[in-house]
Amino acid sequence: MPKALITGITGQDGSFLADLLLEKGYEVYGIVRHVAQEDPERRVERLRHIINRIKLYSGSLESYASIFSIVEKVKPDECYHLAAQSFVSISFEDAFSTMNTNINSTLYILGALKEKAPECKFYFAGSSEMFGKARETPQNEMTPFHPSSPYGISKATGFEITRNYREAYGMFACNGILFNHESERRGMEFVTRKITSGVAGIKAGKQNKLSLGNLDARRDWGYAPEYVEAMWLMLQQKEPDDYVIATGEAHSVQEFVEAAFATVDLDWRQYVVIDERLKRPTEVDLLVGDTTKAKKILGWQPRISFLELAKIMVAHDLKRLTS
Repeated sequence: MPKALITGITGQDGSFLADLLLEKGYEVYGIVRHVAQEDPERRVERLRHIINRIKLYSGSLESYASIFSIVEKVKPDECYHLAAQSFVSISFEDAFSTMNTNINSTLYILGALKEKAPECKFYFAGSSEMFGKARETPQNEMTPFHPSSPYGISKATGFEITRNYREAYGMFACNGILFNHESERRGMEFVTRKITSGVAGIKAGKQNKLSLGNLDARRDWGYAPEYVEAMWLMLQQKEPDDYVIATGEAHSVQEFVEAAFATVDLDWRQYVVIDERLKRPTEVDLLVGDTTKAKKILGWQPRISFLELAKIMVAHDLKRLTS
């Protein structure tokens, strides 16, 4: 039975990945902060349905000794490094912590694997934010990075660390350049979930306004459970490589707002207000991915449409408020 180690297992992607790997017969191990063990009701909420089928280790991604100890105990066959400070707006407010956590954790995990589990296959969660002010559209694996946020910079650095370990030490290390992927498990701080929870709140009569920032920003939005399948597929190939995972379609924040409100038959213009404070210091206007390589080599392609994604998320948030 193969063993998989997941950082960020309590998050959206980590929880969906844990579901997938359990279905495939893996032993699943996760690294969580000590506080998650102390407050499992809130901190491990996304894992509640599988908590008795996985093993969680308390550890700090900012401590090489902590990571080394866990890797030595688990000796994983596959390691998925998903943990990060991943909220772009916060990365502007606290660039130091974002850089420290996101860059050092990647270096520590790869270093520990090199010493204690060199045959382990490694996945690094890259991001479309690495492209930032991209020089071409759509973006593929050869598009130069031009990150426009501390978060994007930290992810671009982690990407290069992963590539270096692959080339310098012969490790099976892959980078997934995942474009925006959302779901009913998305954190409330992210714009899509803020929109769908706001729509549900308005429909349920619990709020009357939804404050948003830049409605013109365009993103390539997909469904998270499909994207974790791509992560797994990358580690099943004969050779390690880097892949863009996306839908190939760009939609504006306003389009997502329109789709979300339409699911409950409301006119978004009556409820949405623009708050200039919610806009980023530097905005990435258009990110859309070219998944030609992933389709050809991994056999992966998205199935849930943009409109279906909005419906899934709104329906979940409505149920959460009314049940």
